[in-house]
Amino acid sequence: MFQPNWESLDKRPTPQWVDDVKFGIFIHWGVYSVPAWAPTGGGEASYAEWYWKRLADKDGPTWKFHVENYGEKFQYQDFAPMFKAEMFDPDQWANLFDKAGIKYVVFVSRHHDGFCLWPSAHSWNWNSVDIGPHRDICGDLSDAVKARGIKMGFYYSLYEWYNPDYLNNLPRYVDEHMIPQMKDLVTRYEPSLVWTDGEWEKPSEDWKSVEFLSWLFNESPVKDEVAVNDRWGKETRSVHGGYYTTEYGQIHLGADLELGEKRKWEECRGIGQSFGFNRNETLKDYMTGKELVH
Repeated sequence: MFQPNWESLDKRPTPQWVDDVKFGIFIHWGVYSVPAWAPTGGGEASYAEWYWKRLADKDGPTWKFHVENYGEKFQYQDFAPMFKAEMFDPDQWANLFDKAGIKYVVFVSRHHDGFCLWPSAHSWNWNSVDIGPHRDICGDLSDAVKARGIKMGFYYSLYEWYNPDYLNNLPRYVDEHMIPQMKDLVTRYEPSLVWTDGEWEKPSEDWKSVEFLSWLFNESPVKDEVAVNDRWGKETRSVHGGYYTTEYGQIHLGADLELGEKRKWEECRGIGQSFGFNRNETLKDYMTGKELVH
């Protein structure tokens, strides 16, 4: 049994399957994929999935683009009915992954905007079944991916930009919203990987990360199979959790890794400068296949 503390949890070995897979695909797809726009140039400012957050800067390029194309009164929430996923074919996706040699998938179940790609009871009218596609995207993709022997994983943002409880009552947000959503995701789809993010705003104690991980490793239906990353609190990246996750080549939060240290890691990045599709990028912003492998 793993105890709810980092000393115990850090002793859990990363499952063997992580050693055996070298190439995965990371997919950001949601309400932000309707405007699908961010300035280019690199860095987090070029992340198209941050569209809603960037709208708060009335002097920034995202607000300027938004006003010119949608108008000042058009809210981010108004994009949700436009996110229809009308051409989504999970079998087509899974076949492509298989042909490309992809061995594991990390699909964004919920980004920082809080919109869920599954019928979360804790996200009424802000999920892909109640509005937009009216479809369980996570479930449909998970079934197609697993049918081809590919490992299925889910990204989940711990924090939510504009959730009232997150902003005003963090304990209630964690206990009654965040953790129930995460447990539902795990028990409903039994993923091989849980990939958290948005951890940097609070210490792991506030997120109750060790309590969740002890449940995941001891009691969940995937307790022996599941792998996790290292984003469980503002002090944990490249320090605690499962394998380390560099991002666009950067080891975050000043972690001091000794040369020669054996630690599983993953470089997560977009093919271009954004994780979510950015219509503002051109071919020159995309890496070649050779560059991507390197």
